Amino acid sequence: MTEDRPVRVRMAPSPTGSFHLGSARTALFNWLYARHTGGKFLLRIEDTDQTRFVPESLDDIMESLRWLGLDWDEGVGVGGPHGPYFQSERLALYHEWADWLIKNGHAYRCYCTEERLAELRKVQMEHKQPIGYDRHCRYLSQAERAEREAGGRPSVIRFAMPLEGETGFVDLLRDARPVENRLIVDPVLLKSDGFPTYHLANVIDDHFMEITHILRGDEWLNSLPLHVNLYHAFGWEIPVYVHLPLILDPSGVGKLSKRKKKGDDGSEQLTYIWEYRKAGYLPEAMVNFLALIGWSYSAETDLFTREQAIAKFELRDINPSAGALPMSKLEWMNGIYMRTLAPADLAERLVPFVAEDLGLAPETVRAHPALAILTPAIQERLKTLADASELIDFAFKDKIEYDPQMLIAKGLDAVGSRLALEAAERRLAELPFSAEEMEQPMRDLADELRLKPGQLFGILRVATTGKNVAPPLFVSMLALGREATLARVRTAEGLLKGMAAQG
Repeated sequence: MTEDRPVRVRMAPSPTGSFHLGSARTALFNWLYARHTGGKFLLRIEDTDQTRFVPESLDDIMESLRWLGLDWDEGVGVGGPHGPYFQSERLALYHEWADWLIKNGHAYRCYCTEERLAELRKVQMEHKQPIGYDRHCRYLSQAERAEREAGGRPSVIRFAMPLEGETGFVDLLRDARPVENRLIVDPVLLKSDGFPTYHLANVIDDHFMEITHILRGDEWLNSLPLHVNLYHAFGWEIPVYVHLPLILDPSGVGKLSKRKKKGDDGSEQLTYIWEYRKAGYLPEAMVNFLALIGWSYSAETDLFTREQAIAKFELRDINPSAGALPMSKLEWMNGIYMRTLAPADLAERLVPFVAEDLGLAPETVRAHPALAILTPAIQERLKTLADASELIDFAFKDKIEYDPQMLIAKGLDAVGSRLALEAAERRLAELPFSAEEMEQPMRDLADELRLKPGQLFGILRVATTGKNVAPPLFVSMLALGREATLARVRTAEGLLKGMAAQG
């Protein structure tokens, strides 16, 4: 029995586009089950649909899996005893077993043209009949087949579904659903171009790769009777099937689409893993988030590590019901994970985002002293890694730009703000340049000037960062350094002087 064999599961994406959130959830559940049981997780690429093959998609699939930390034990890029792991390199195997099905009466060659099939569909629609192949070539005589072969007629290979009885099957998460065999139209197994369809290739590959459990999206549930019949025809052991629940869009109304949609707040719904990565979400948060779409660690716990998930993950705990994508939960989770990172770790993760936003080389950002100084100061404010640049960009620029009106504190005019700034410049030039040793003397200066600290600090904040909202003032100054801080203060004094002269 399958349950007595070491667990072997697989992820078998098609490289036809970017790696979808739903595919990532499927990969995660397969990976968790393999790690929970001490089994193997395989990566196989289903690239038999050559008309839709996108070379860049393969890189995206592998990069997305690696970013999520879903390493595979066998498969593309890793190797193993059951390769090759690209279906396009396994054509001889598919041909061999398709021919075996024909020889043993389980399949046949179909010579119907596209024109005949189109006309058949038209007639069926006009008479409101079920749409599907009419098994015309199933009943050809040997002479008729020989004639078509002699004429070089292109053909496909179709499976000869049993015409009587039912196929009963059990999905691990769902009740038995027997289906009348005659209702399943003989499907194409091998196309005229020599490439297999999903139905043939995945059954053959799963058998020869010794897959014990098939975890896949529930859009394949209707194909299960066909696949079970293929296993019966071959005489092979049937794996345990687990069809994972549908992921609904955040509204909970429709299926999570691969097309772009707008949320209720006007924001664009993120669909692909690279989009979440680019938006600054952490892989730890994404794994935690994806695990909760159809599975629960416990009724009381939403936050858990991947190690904790591995220890708890059981297939029977998956909820078969479709669930909405809880985007607000991801944002909340990501903020928490951001705050738990060591500052040095967070700083390193910020490097590519700051570098891209500011047009700098990553090495330049990484080596800049401001990164290590400012990261702990903004850590509590960050929801995503992409939030950092607008808070700390001032420290990486030689020159900042802002509206000079921002320099005028509430209750003051240009002259008063300039005088306060000049006094601050003199005091800063004398002080030890550390955040702790600057703050109290500057508060004392505000008292001497009969200003509130907020007034003085606000002027200094704009002068040094160009922002009304920035990291703590004296940490920002420390990140700039004494020379750059005083230079920016003097530039601000000149702007205020010009404003005062203009009246």
